[in-house]
Order: sequence, then C-alpha cells, then structure tokens
Amino acid sequence: MPDLHISFSDEERELLERVRQRQGLESIEQVAEWLVKSRLRKQSRNMTGRGRALYQVERKSSK
Repeated sequence: MPDLHISFSDEERELLERVRQRQGLESIEQVAEWLVKSRLRKQSRNMTGRGRALYQVERKSSK
C-alpha cells in the first residue's frame, strides 16, 4: 500500500490503541488499515449482498 501520513489527536490515538489491543494488532498503522478494510467490506456487502475478500495489489515496476 502507498505510504500515507495521517496525524491523530490524543483522543484518536487513545481510541486506536484500544482497538489495537482488542484486535491483537502490532501497530497503530495496522489498526488504521484494519478499520479501512472493515468499512470497505461492510459497504461492499451492503451494495452487493455478499462478502468480498480484499487483497493488496502489488505494483509492477515499469521500465
């Protein structure tokens, strides 16, 4: 995934830390990725009526 820097307030970081602990994730970045994927899955299910797997697309280097 492309790197994206997101700033969090102290309250947001505290909330993300609680989610991190509940989900057994190693970092705040993993929490942010998990939350985004979770939301995308829910929206996809709402639109299509089916669950969808989400996979990271690897970029091929262009020469």
